[in-house]
Amino acid sequence: MSSVLASLTVAMAFQVAPAQVEIVAPRSEVEVQESLLLTARAIDGAGRVMDDVLVRWISSTPEIAEVDQTGRVLATNPGTARITAVIGGRPTSTLIVIRELGAATVVAELAYATPFAGQAVPLRVSALNRLGEAVANPVFTYQSDNDAIAHVDGAGLVFARSQGTTRLSVRSGDASTRVEVIVRADPGLTYSLTPEQAQARTGDVIRLHAAMRSPDVEVRAFPEWSVSGTGAQVEDDDGEGVFVAERPGTYRVSARLGENAVVSAVIQVEARGAEAELIKVGRGPISAHHSGDVWVFEGVDGRDYAYIGTFQYDWMKVWDVTDSSNPILTDSVQMDARRINDVKIHPNARLGVVTREGASSRRNGIVLLDLSSPAHPTILSEYTETLTGGVHNVWIDGENELVYAVHNGTRAVHVIDISNPESPSEVGRWAIDDAPRSLHDVIVQDGYAYVSYWDDGAIILDVGAGTHGGTPRQPTFVSQFKYPIGNTHVAWRHGKYLFLGDEIFPPAWDVDGRIDARGYLHVLDMSDIENPVEVARYEVPEAGVHNIWAEGDRLYVAYYQAGLRVLDISGELRGDLYRQGREIATILTTDGDTTTPNWPMAWGAQIHKGKIYSSDINSGLWITELKERPRVIS
Repeated sequence: MSSVLASLTVAMAFQVAPAQVEIVAPRSEVEVQESLLLTARAIDGAGRVMDDVLVRWISSTPEIAEVDQTGRVLATNPGTARITAVIGGRPTSTLIVIRELGAATVVAELAYATPFAGQAVPLRVSALNRLGEAVANPVFTYQSDNDAIAHVDGAGLVFARSQGTTRLSVRSGDASTRVEVIVRADPGLTYSLTPEQAQARTGDVIRLHAAMRSPDVEVRAFPEWSVSGTGAQVEDDDGEGVFVAERPGTYRVSARLGENAVVSAVIQVEARGAEAELIKVGRGPISAHHSGDVWVFEGVDGRDYAYIGTFQYDWMKVWDVTDSSNPILTDSVQMDARRINDVKIHPNARLGVVTREGASSRRNGIVLLDLSSPAHPTILSEYTETLTGGVHNVWIDGENELVYAVHNGTRAVHVIDISNPESPSEVGRWAIDDAPRSLHDVIVQDGYAYVSYWDDGAIILDVGAGTHGGTPRQPTFVSQFKYPIGNTHVAWRHGKYLFLGDEIFPPAWDVDGRIDARGYLHVLDMSDIENPVEVARYEVPEAGVHNIWAEGDRLYVAYYQAGLRVLDISGELRGDLYRQGREIATILTTDGDTTTPNWPMAWGAQIHKGKIYSSDINSGLWITELKERPRVIS
């Protein structure tokens, strides 16, 4: 402790307590990044202001407003902060409201600068604060100098009425701008919407095209979409209408192209219906302890095997599943760990990789298995040198003889060379930065690594795709997708979509009890890999998603207490997939003889030779089959 600080501490300790403390604030509201100087005064029992008092300042929420020991408040984020002054052990407080920075500049342009009379054209508007940043959720007001030439409504849609020139005013708070509109004469516009009629099932996406035509002039339409009823929605996608229904019925979709120009189409929607059911084929029960992830493969001996890790235990279980109706436990491999979370098998089926967490030696890392005899795998080597903090998940790139490992200690993706499996070595690494973060999973598909970075969302890396300069050993950043809830747990790329699962556990949970997990799947359109866009979601009420697998037109989801779910992902995906009836089959992976009786906690799912292999934390291995139901034609 410095002498100055010591003197201050002593002085405060012996300071006479005032009868009253008051805070004087020039104002009670400020904007983000503004500062405010507060003063405090102490009043004694006789009502006199005390001189030479020492004041200690405290902010209840420094993430909203910071205060230094001179009483200067710096507003950092919108909200309300309680600022407290303490004199002689007596506190008093005042509330400071921090507002979002308002608009200092308004930017506006007409989507089509010279519309024709009869045409509707939107204004594209934005507001910037004094720092040059976009204002969140700005409120705009609009006005036309001459409504007879062009009228603008409260949503910023401009209706061109007659030939001529006028100006529009756009205002947000104290900021405003002006936009010129030149309206051309109507060249004889006609309007259409295609298709005029359509039939669909719930969940099917129908795209509609609204057009404006003239015999001599090409005209771009800017439709304003709407749909009758509450069981469907229509969105605009660069001028196209994108329709999808959650409930069967007859819907009318309308496109407004001008003040007096509306075209519409009728869409008949029938229920999608359950198309299949999951049939239990076989079981590999594990009730002595909790199970982890599963990986299924054909061994070098031509037989099929399922390897399952253990949760809070030190064994990896080996099941012969050649006869899927009668799995046989052939061996268990023990290693120093409190959790064997993940199991992956090299495409050559000669090498396995398992992850370790909680080793008593505090050297976790990965363990490499010799699969020369897949029914009885043996430990070939281990790699712990740079992975001592524990590894949660891995992915094997067999073509380049690499393992991508997510490391709990460095919060980085480590690239491990396994070309000599008896002596693995690290050859690359990637992390967002050095700050403390949570990193959960990684998969590699077609030269891209999809990294689940928990509160930082999904990170896409170039690991050999050749688009952003990355190589398998030197990953480079491509893009990131974050959502407010965080908890990004797993990712799976399939076609143009990336499926992201988030995992939310209650604050206090016991693996030996009933866990009410939460979370759902986000569906991202990856057509532009630098700018992923969320287009759909899949959420089972009152349950939480874990691992996923996609093959063909099916998505297989281990949905914790909701069991194993199979989802139809054919065609284009939009909206709420659960409400649309795209879920086609389910099975609860539980029975009475489990670690937590009659409570499913489905963990993983994988397709192998037409069967679905899944692991359940409480009950071990499940083998199921998807049986298609005949479609009834009425």
